Amino acid sequence: MLTRLTVIFLSVFMLAACVSKKEDSRGYIVKVGDEAPDFTAKLDNGEVFKLSDQKGKVVMLQFTASWCGVCRKEMPFIESEIWQLHKDKGLVVVGIDRDEPLETLQKFSQQTGISYPLALDPGADIFGLYAKKEAGITRNVIIDKTGKIIYLTRLFNREEFDAMKAKIATLLEE
Repeated sequence: MLTRLTVIFLSVFMLAACVSKKEDSRGYIVKVGDEAPDFTAKLDNGEVFKLSDQKGKVVMLQFTASWCGVCRKEMPFIESEIWQLHKDKGLVVVGIDRDEPLETLQKFSQQTGISYPLALDPGADIFGLYAKKEAGITRNVIIDKTGKIIYLTRLFNREEFDAMKAKIATLLEE
């Protein structure tokens, strides 16, 4: 009986360890269901953005950088398929630019043709609230109206992107 319980316990423990490794394999230190870590950032237009001030709205944080090719690929899709469709429906989209000066941020915005704001993230401190600092960027965090994380992406995968779009649309209808 004791051996059987030991085997069951070890099996459950190993399964939990595998699930934890899978969740962490993308470098996130937050998970779906967590309260989104609060932060304040300066936007490229000079305004100040504070995440906790966005309660009651759906928020999309897009972690990015001008030197990131995948980010540049994804940004026009965010602009046309998410931001332009939902900006007047209670959606907030903010690109969090990793550790670059304001001039680079403004040039990056022009080059990608986006109209949603970009925020400065000196030292990748905001990024570090959501993912391991050594982890790559190109990630999106979707936060519901109560401030809970409800969707996480990594890199640009069309299927995952479309699922994220559907989740955003559903949240905006609630």
